Amino acid sequence: MMNLKTLFGQFLLLATTVTAQKTLQSSPTLACPSLDNGDSYTQSEFLSRLANECRYDRLLLPTYLSGDVVYVHASAYVYFIQPAEAHDLNFKLHFLLQLRWTDPRLAYALYSPERSKIIGESDLRQRVWVPHLYMSNEQSSSLMGTDSKDVLISIAPDGEVLFSRRMQAVLYCWMNLQKFPFDEQTCSMNLESWKYNASILRLMWERDNPVRLSSELHLTEYSLIDYWTNESVVRGDIVNMRLGGGRSGNYSALKFTFKLGREVGYYLMDYFIPSMMIVAMSWVTFWLQADAAAPRITLGTSTMLSFITLASSQAKTLPKVSYIKASEIWFLACTGFIFSALVEFAFVNTIWRRKKVVNLKKVNSKYILKSTLTPRLARKELQKELQESSPQLTKSRSCSSLSQNHSTDPAGPAYNNYLTVHSFPSALNLPTITTQSFDELISSQGMNKQQNSTGSEGSDPPPKNHTWTTMTPQEIATWIDKRSRVLFPLLFIFFNIIYWTFVYCL
Repeated sequence: MMNLKTLFGQFLLLATTVTAQKTLQSSPTLACPSLDNGDSYTQSEFLSRLANECRYDRLLLPTYLSGDVVYVHASAYVYFIQPAEAHDLNFKLHFLLQLRWTDPRLAYALYSPERSKIIGESDLRQRVWVPHLYMSNEQSSSLMGTDSKDVLISIAPDGEVLFSRRMQAVLYCWMNLQKFPFDEQTCSMNLESWKYNASILRLMWERDNPVRLSSELHLTEYSLIDYWTNESVVRGDIVNMRLGGGRSGNYSALKFTFKLGREVGYYLMDYFIPSMMIVAMSWVTFWLQADAAAPRITLGTSTMLSFITLASSQAKTLPKVSYIKASEIWFLACTGFIFSALVEFAFVNTIWRRKKVVNLKKVNSKYILKSTLTPRLARKELQKELQESSPQLTKSRSCSSLSQNHSTDPAGPAYNNYLTVHSFPSALNLPTITTQSFDELISSQGMNKQQNSTGSEGSDPPPKNHTWTTMTPQEIATWIDKRSRVLFPLLFIFFNIIYWTFVYCL
């Protein structure tokens, strides 16, 4: 009994299947809905008939039957550009991308003449063919929108499709920071075809206003100098990784490039002007006395530390590149001026603590620095000049002459001190006896004056062409400080002229 029921059920199922197949063959309109009298249908009903699988395949190109190239026209509306981050080498862009192409399979003017346009969102995108584009310099991107993504598709009666989507993207921008912060950066958005090569699909910018900028577009750290678009063909070198069977070849590409100039107002107020003031503050030490070690060291080290702190806070926002930037040249120069002020203090303080008088041929920069740096050489030159100008005076003061006049000298000719008698008026009229070395004898300033005033026999007058003079170490230290007050500002002004000419004219 059960077997008869099973056989009867299978017989009914087979009969129903055969009847359905005969019905579909006799009524093809049930398999492929008719488009006649299309104005009587709603937009969703008409679209479901127009893009039905029986007559439309969204995986095939619009021109797959004719084999022609599909031309996709693009335009963009930019309403936000976030200033490029130098340490990340990228920028953020908010824009509306619009693509336009013609799909003959979607032309419905003959079926629904009164219907002006079919408009839909993401649901319509899932029914029609859409070109697959990607941004080659993209770091991250996403469609914008709250509840639903901002995607809009419209189909015209002649089959022209207009696809719009609102996007935000973080794109790489390889920057050249050699003139930072006076640099100009060129960044771009690169659109390329992902699946179809240039022989099948070509990307083109719209002829009229391919890229438009919002009137409310404002930048903080940068100013938009210029922007332009271009079309190109790139080599698909990602072999066996592209869609469509991993084909390699040439792919159509679009590029939107804009040039940004960095605003230097922030860096002038927060970096350059404060650093100028810190460098000028280091010059205050030249007005302090050379032996004031505590205030001069405190002022020099504090200015150095303040400037390093200022420069390091600014350098944290920059990437670590191998070349030297304009800001680093400024940092090195200002550090050199502050360090030179510290070295100048150490130099004059060392001179101030000397006890010997410095002999100078002339009171000018050349001889003062030469006698200060090499005092022994200066004394040798003085001795040589005295020997050449007055040999009789030198001979009378030589060791041999002294040994002949004073035979009772126990030291003999090799004795290096001289016995000199100075007569001073006193009540007892007793002579004063002093001993001096050879260098002290030559460097003493009043020897010739005392010999002339005593009028003793055997003394010779000083040479007529003798122009040597003396300065105390304290006078030399003060002289160097006075010159530094003028020299350091002049050198800093000269450096500024060269620096600002370089950053703005080159």
